[in-house]
Amino acid sequence: MSIPKEPRALMINLMYLVLMALLALNVSAEIMNAFFALDKGNQESMGIINTQLNSTEEGLKTLLGEDSKKKYRPILPAVAEVRSLSNDFDKYVKDLREMLIDASGDNDGKYEKEEGQDYYMDHGKLKPVGKKNKDATTRILAKPVADGGDGKGAELKDKILETRESMLKTFNDLLDEYGESVFGFKPEEVASRKENMAANFTLNIDDSVWEGTDKTSWEDYKFRQMPLAAVLPILSKMQADAKTAEASLVNEMAGFSGGRVVEFDKFFPVVSAKKAYVIAGEPFEAEISVGTYSSQIKPENVRITVNGSSLPVNSDGIATYKASTSSTGVKTLNLTAAVTNPLTGETSDGKKTFEYEVGRRSVAVAADKMNVFYIGVDNPISVSAAGVSSNDLNIDCRGAGCKMRGSGTKRTITVANPGEAKITVSGGGLRSSPFVFRAKRIPDPVPMLSKNRGGSMRSGEFKAQGGLAAVLEGFDFDAKCKVQGFNLVRVPKRQDAVTSTNSGGRYNAKSSRLVKAAKPGDLYYFENIKARCPGDKAGRPLGTILFNIK
Repeated sequence: MSIPKEPRALMINLMYLVLMALLALNVSAEIMNAFFALDKGNQESMGIINTQLNSTEEGLKTLLGEDSKKKYRPILPAVAEVRSLSNDFDKYVKDLREMLIDASGDNDGKYEKEEGQDYYMDHGKLKPVGKKNKDATTRILAKPVADGGDGKGAELKDKILETRESMLKTFNDLLDEYGESVFGFKPEEVASRKENMAANFTLNIDDSVWEGTDKTSWEDYKFRQMPLAAVLPILSKMQADAKTAEASLVNEMAGFSGGRVVEFDKFFPVVSAKKAYVIAGEPFEAEISVGTYSSQIKPENVRITVNGSSLPVNSDGIATYKASTSSTGVKTLNLTAAVTNPLTGETSDGKKTFEYEVGRRSVAVAADKMNVFYIGVDNPISVSAAGVSSNDLNIDCRGAGCKMRGSGTKRTITVANPGEAKITVSGGGLRSSPFVFRAKRIPDPVPMLSKNRGGSMRSGEFKAQGGLAAVLEGFDFDAKCKVQGFNLVRVPKRQDAVTSTNSGGRYNAKSSRLVKAAKPGDLYYFENIKARCPGDKAGRPLGTILFNIK
């Protein structure tokens, strides 16, 4: 018999050895009650995990219902397949339990959970009539068909291995097909994720436990001469292992929806002219690029045209346009920009008309940091007016709850509502010139524990953290988001889950105790995470992150 190295597994094996020895010495009622308590604990643990999985799946459906997340929708059928496989296994074991209870009870071929049939009343609780029956469990589970048994133990072993293989295959197929192209994982990361999932998968068969004993097979070792009361918690533990494996897969796949991808908003051309006011005879020159451009986009994925003619695009996504200015007056540029997402193949485009004047005064307004105004933060702008003194400029801001402070060519804009904000510049003989900017709320922060978004973490590092943070990644403005609260769920290996409701980002006393209790093999869920950013009228949900303690 091989000895497991993991302390908890060793403890459980020793417990079963002691219980088996006690059974051989005429099992007491207290021992029988311990078996029923263990079985009940397994059932309750499965119920908690199933409730959490239902919530995760519904949240994922809502998230992926958004157009911006449609590329992640292949996750949904994979999640559904994993849950279906787990439910099929759970039903198979449930049917096997009912068969054993009936065969150990009135043996009429029907399972009836009521007093006087397969159950009897004991201190207000129903218990199986045949709780001490060893013959039925041995015949149905331990004996092969060739020896007059039902061979259900060997069938159960095959069902466990088949379910394990099918669940892992669903996970691996999703990574093979979409891991690089949609989720943005590197090939070595895809391989590592598959390897880690298989190594930590709770639903499995240890076929070495009976070697070196007088038993002839795994099922003979597990079930021969075991009373019904002892077999029931063994079966419910297998159900719980399947449910824990299901949770690991579902939460891992749900995390893919926040993977590394190239995200595109509505594209529009952006013109940066060296001079918006030129003297006749001087060349007009401008740089034209794509708004919200990503460094992940290659030049061949970008097409820019001016008045129908294509321009070459450099590695920064910028095209240079030059035109002679032999005549004065207003000149019009009809601009188009089209960008192909290198990951999905989808193309987004936009159009814009740009006017510049030759021989006349002109004005330009540019946001110093981005081509949008963000709610809740200061948005600095620069106003450039050729031929007009800054003392003569009149600058007005309207729309989206826009307010402005500052003087001269440097101003600071704040906005309160999403929509369009219009900056209008006039004065000094300058024709009134409007400039429209988009007003948007600050992007969603990313929930992080230290610098981790989830996944595997060593117990020492996990315990060293003081709470959860909401991080604004790649956001150039001076803004911070605060975590309003979350639910922390600990699922110890082969134990019941424990939940703590936490206000704020720092751990409260109960959450701290849960964290300090972390051991290798435990799962920790941070659920219903909410954070509030500058300008928010209410907290925004940030979903769920999962940590596997190693």
